[in-house]
Amino acid sequence: MANTKSAIKNIRKNQSRYLQNRMVISRLKTLEKKFLSAIESGDANLANKASSSFISALEKAQKSSLVHSNKVSRKKSRCSALVATITK
Repeated sequence: MANTKSAIKNIRKNQSRYLQNRMVISRLKTLEKKFLSAIESGDANLANKASSSFISALEKAQKSSLVHSNKVSRKKSRCSALVATITK
C-alpha cells in the first residue's frame, strides 16, 4: 500500500482516469456497432450520420492517446469504404 500522501493521491487519480477511459472505449464500441447495424439496414442517411459520429469519437479518443493513430486511420478508411458501397 502507498505510504505517502502523493502516492495515495496518485492512486485516486489513476482510478478516476481509468474509469473515464473505459467509458470512452465502451462508447467507441457502441458507436461502431450502431454504424455496422446502419450499414446492414441499407439506409444511406442513417449510415452517414452513424459514420460521422463514430469517426468524430475516434478522433477525440486519438487526441487523448486512448486509441492508436493507425487504428483510427484504419477504422476511418473502412468506414468510408462501407458508406461508399451503400451510396452507390
